[in-house]
Amino acid sequence: MTESLAKPVVPVPAGPGAAAPGTGRGHDAIAMADAFGAAPPQSPGRIFWRQIQKSPVAIAGGAVLLLFYACAALAPFLAPYSQEQMDRQGYFHPPQRLHWRDDAGKFHLTPFVYGTQLDDPGAFHYADVRSQPFPLRAFVHGAPYRLLGVIRSDRHLFGVAAPGRVYLLGTDSFGRDVLSRLLYGSQISLTVGIVGIAISFTIGLLLGGISGYFGGTIDTVIMRATELLLSIPSLYLIIALRAVFPIDLPSQQVYLGIVVILAFIGWAGLARVIRGLVLSIKRNEFVTAAEALGMSRLRIIARHILPNTLTFVIVAATISVPGYILGEVVLSFLGVGVQEPSASWGNMLNQARGVRALTSFPWLLYVPGAAIFLTVMAFNFLGDGLRDALDPRRVSGGKS
Repeated sequence: MTESLAKPVVPVPAGPGAAAPGTGRGHDAIAMADAFGAAPPQSPGRIFWRQIQKSPVAIAGGAVLLLFYACAALAPFLAPYSQEQMDRQGYFHPPQRLHWRDDAGKFHLTPFVYGTQLDDPGAFHYADVRSQPFPLRAFVHGAPYRLLGVIRSDRHLFGVAAPGRVYLLGTDSFGRDVLSRLLYGSQISLTVGIVGIAISFTIGLLLGGISGYFGGTIDTVIMRATELLLSIPSLYLIIALRAVFPIDLPSQQVYLGIVVILAFIGWAGLARVIRGLVLSIKRNEFVTAAEALGMSRLRIIARHILPNTLTFVIVAATISVPGYILGEVVLSFLGVGVQEPSASWGNMLNQARGVRALTSFPWLLYVPGAAIFLTVMAFNFLGDGLRDALDPRRVSGGKS
């Protein structure tokens, strides 16, 4: 009777989605996901990349920013002239056209520009000298410089032989090449945002984390200080703080002063948001476990709480950088920022304040204005894409 009830155990063959024995938890998870028709688990990095690919505008913004920062790093090499070099025969010279065919209709593989001469000093009108073509040459010798502050060189990406000059974006009121000043100015205008964000967000993260974790009197003091700072209009605060520094400071010290000013007024808003996030995070079990293990409070804040706010911080930093760039532009435009002869996008705009400059020499406005507009829009597009890609409500494990 017992033998008739007993049935032999027959091994069930593995299905097509089952994992072989001993292949590990990862393969077992994938096999179980296939069996139930669910998507296999993916790493956070892969999920982020898949999400960011859904936003071509964000990718385009990131590509534009990479291009701009590469140009800023290589500005001395890319610029045909130094930022201070003046041409006393070329005040308000309009942008020159590149030509591929000469007057005889012959096509040239190398583009060239014609020499010019001033034929109307009152209107600063220049006429081409058709008998003086100057071919564009690559890697020409020019003003010496230090690439990345280290490599000595006098090679420039392009130029023309003397006595010719090439002004692809025209010159300003001092006869300085606008393209060269745009490239040199990007080193200040673009790095102000990055350095300012690094300083202000470090302060905001630290004070916001301490305020949210400790609470009590510390929280009250820090939050009242942030509210006082936020209650003052930022533009007036920037100008007032700039007035503390002497007007005749060297450009390097003015640059550092602008960074300090922008960082000083930029941490308050972030600190308030970080405080709210910390108030929520500190109730989690892993924080309680760290406290039970005897870890110091500052270590808990730095190692366990603040890293969980990085998703918000990355997005906020990307969106906040344009504000710092515009802050430098405003200070330089008002004449209290980076001073001549050093170039920044703000003091380049300062040269286009007059009505005559806007009507007769529009490139003085369009060139730096277009650079500022493209940079701000690229940061905003990239920030929107990062916000969507890092949103925990849209990325929650295996499926997004």
